[in-house]
Amino acid sequence: MHEYEPRRPPYLINTDPRCPKQGDGSYNFYKPCDNEPGEVSVRRLKQRPIMEPCLHNLESRLFVKRAPDRPAHRMLNLNKICYHPAASAVPILKDISLTLAPKQMGLIIGPSGSGKSTLLEMLAGLSTPTSGELRWREQTLIPEQLQQLAGIVFQFPERHFCGHTVVEELRLGQLDVTSERIHETLMAVGLGEIGFQTPPHALSGGQQRRLALAVQLIRQPYLLLLDEPTAGLDWSMRQQLVNLLGKLKKEWSLLVVSHDAEDLVDMADVCWTLDAGELTPVEPGQLRRQPQAMVS
Repeated sequence: MHEYEPRRPPYLINTDPRCPKQGDGSYNFYKPCDNEPGEVSVRRLKQRPIMEPCLHNLESRLFVKRAPDRPAHRMLNLNKICYHPAASAVPILKDISLTLAPKQMGLIIGPSGSGKSTLLEMLAGLSTPTSGELRWREQTLIPEQLQQLAGIVFQFPERHFCGHTVVEELRLGQLDVTSERIHETLMAVGLGEIGFQTPPHALSGGQQRRLALAVQLIRQPYLLLLDEPTAGLDWSMRQQLVNLLGKLKKEWSLLVVSHDAEDLVDMADVCWTLDAGELTPVEPGQLRRQPQAMVS
């Protein structure tokens, strides 16, 4: 039985259109290879500064056969990533290597100061590794491309809302987003009943976390990065958010960092611990048995 994976719309990622053009006035785009299923090639197309949507509705997705013996289906691949800023006496991240497959949830557990947030910021294209290689399928990506690929939800994201209303928050940087798409995105995170003109700060804590997810989902990323998504929520709100992440995992790849494995380990496909910048694979079952021992 063959494995299948979604073929994305024709143009997957481009460099940030705000960045300088190439010398001939073109931008870089990724486009699926026509003759190699499961691979992606880089082609340069003239005068296409606008990024095409990354995701289709399920009804309109095409599926292509995956080559079972090739690494292309391992969508996210980090190889010996190091991060040593000049202001730090020691590296913050040391030889980080991991892979994450489509529609998997990866969980990284570590104490405060271990480098969890730094790793997510690098994957979101907000910083550049000192050494190592970061690949999406078989393409090495630069930070500007990662910004198009990934959506990051920071810890306590409700502190960073800028819009006066829900619709303003969702349209920041996305002025052409239709009301229909906004409604579909809110429905996807369980906020279909709230009004577009509702102030974000009038929502409950759990609703604000869902709105922060919607802000990233409306950008249609491939990869969702979540920093301590359940921090500061009561038990009921945590369970609602965990259930939502389980639904989102059916369509997106998720990478979650947390200091507490208890809420999230049951839905994780792959797990690691991060301590003093060093990443170690760990079986989810081991985290279930000793959730606190892994981060002490």
